Amino acid sequence: MSSSRAADTYEAQNNQELESLHTKLRTLRGVTTDIYDDVERQNVTLDETGNSFSTFAGSLAQSSRRAASAFGPEGSLRKYRLLVQVVGAIVAFWFGWHVVNWIFSWFRPS
Repeated sequence: MSSSRAADTYEAQNNQELESLHTKLRTLRGVTTDIYDDVERQNVTLDETGNSFSTFAGSLAQSSRRAASAFGPEGSLRKYRLLVQVVGAIVAFWFGWHVVNWIFSWFRPS
């Protein structure tokens, strides 16, 4: 009977260890599943970000081409650019002249 009891004890210990191993395996499987789900969500986010950057790059390139054609050497705004620069220079000179006179008027004796 004692050998039967020892066998039962060993069998019970094996069952406990097997149950412990099964619990650890379920936990590991849950962690693995969580990691997989997180990786999938991150892949979707990265794909969406890549698509957004691609769309932005296309829009930026198109805007750059439009600006180059409008403001370039053969652009339609070339003649107006020189006119705006001349008028801007005249206005800046006039404004500067009045600011300088206003500043020096403080130092003139009354």
